[in-house]
Amino acid sequence: MVETVNSAAFGAMKVFGGTAHPALTQDICQVLGLPEGRIELGRFSDGEIHCQVMENVRGADVFLIQPISPPADNLLELLLMLDAFKRSSAARVTAVVPYYGYARQERKDKPRVPISAKLVADLIQSAGADRVLAMDLHAPAIQGFFSIPVDHLYAAPVFVDYLSELPLEKPTIVSPDAGGVERARFYAKRLGADLAIVDKRRTGPNVAESIHLIGEVAGRDCIIVDDIIDTAGTMVGAARSLLDNGARSVRGCFTHAVLSGKAMERLAECPVAEIAVTNTYPPGEGRREGGKIKVLSVAWLLAEAIKRTHTHSSISSLFV
Repeated sequence: MVETVNSAAFGAMKVFGGTAHPALTQDICQVLGLPEGRIELGRFSDGEIHCQVMENVRGADVFLIQPISPPADNLLELLLMLDAFKRSSAARVTAVVPYYGYARQERKDKPRVPISAKLVADLIQSAGADRVLAMDLHAPAIQGFFSIPVDHLYAAPVFVDYLSELPLEKPTIVSPDAGGVERARFYAKRLGADLAIVDKRRTGPNVAESIHLIGEVAGRDCIIVDDIIDTAGTMVGAARSLLDNGARSVRGCFTHAVLSGKAMERLAECPVAEIAVTNTYPPGEGRREGGKIKVLSVAWLLAEAIKRTHTHSSISSLFV
């Protein structure tokens, strides 16, 4: 875990946050031992967003924390803040995006659809970001949509530390689809666990049908790992497939806890032991910690990445 250090050691480093997830910004600043930068965000009478940086940032190394979670105002707020910092003569502005929204359309897989992940990348660059820090992108290739440096962080160290403390019997890491095999393999290697895959066919947006299982799960404690848990359809389908094939228990580890629609109802009815998520996504009504939901903080990991970016140190070594 990163050590709390004196703010004087950072010189011109400044950390600001938008209104999307103020609790995460506060936690990161607390870990870094830095005061949160002062920025005023409000509304004009017609609903337009008003933004003003309330302290001098000329020549500063600015880190701006803002998940791109719904509503779309959070994205617009990020763009306005980036523009404000560039016009205030900040030396460098890094957009820290714990949750990169609009990432699930990262390619043109159907006729007449947008590539929204690329559009968001273009907007962030045009608004003035010099660097981007993102966590568990839906598709790693999204880094290539930017012509500025992108540091792709992974929540795996947080989950691995947590899972290592659990009394698991023959742990088996499960990818809920073929696209997540690399992620699952990383967990399996770190935990010394076996690997299994649920072959999934998607029949429409937010609709997934689990087909069959690849790997041995009978009598084992299975952990499903993925970047996002949204409607929980994939999670529930995979969990039932595992239990039907003799799994001893099933739990899940998901970086971004979107949990929209009937997700909480599905999880309440699904016989899973626990759902571990991180705090990259702002909590909302009906998505609070409790019951089967265990929230793990990634504030220390983001803080360490921010610190290393400022001091020109290696970030990749965090995930070796």
